[in-house]
Amino acid sequence: MSMRQNIIVFLFLLPLTCPASRSAQSQKPADAVHMPGGTLTAKHSAADFTPDANLQKKIWKGANWVQFDHSMDGKANLPAEKTRVAAVWTAKYIYFAFWCKYEDLNIFAGEDATKERWELWNKDVAEVFLNPQPERLWHYYEFEVAPNNQWIDLEIAGKGISDHDAKWNSNFDHATKVDSKNHIWTAEMRIPLSALNVSQPKAGMEWRANFYRATGLGDDDKRKFLAWNVISEGRTFHAPNYFGILRLVK
Repeated sequence: MSMRQNIIVFLFLLPLTCPASRSAQSQKPADAVHMPGGTLTAKHSAADFTPDANLQKKIWKGANWVQFDHSMDGKANLPAEKTRVAAVWTAKYIYFAFWCKYEDLNIFAGEDATKERWELWNKDVAEVFLNPQPERLWHYYEFEVAPNNQWIDLEIAGKGISDHDAKWNSNFDHATKVDSKNHIWTAEMRIPLSALNVSQPKAGMEWRANFYRATGLGDDDKRKFLAWNVISEGRTFHAPNYFGILRLVK
């Protein structure tokens, strides 16, 4: 069952994020506004590049990384699902890199990975929730990739499930690799800034963002849900009042 089938109601207007599971999305997060718990600085890149999930590239070795290995509510340590995330930006794109440990992969096997997959979040995913216009607190974007490179992107323009626009297409590029020997999968995303209504990115801009993972076998009560910025209620990824800061720097 998917968290997206329930309406999420908040009393405070803040940037949004995406669902992780039906059981999580069926409950409301607390309405209190929280200061961002983390900041990721995204360095500028003079050159664009095509995602290939190779995180040994010079651009990522010089990037700033954040790391998290706790449950979304911060109450459980999950070292077997340790996750690292970095970001860089250019005049045309914002890039994200994910490094993900895992125990068992849970994917939609045998499907066409070139086609957008609704309810991808019911399997293993790495997720970016991004609001480059924080003044539009209920308008944000969601990007997910699975270890087998399946994907989904959504524009969220309101508080309810009807405001999750699956027809929107950012034309973001993505690639993944799985190292089954070491139980690590990696991903790169390249998101066109034009799809985010950003025309002139510049150092000093501060966007709101959070990073998530859904991982593991079984039903939602057995799976693990991780968040970079902790959601203390731990009920849903749709908790914009817990978004962190993504700062563009040179």
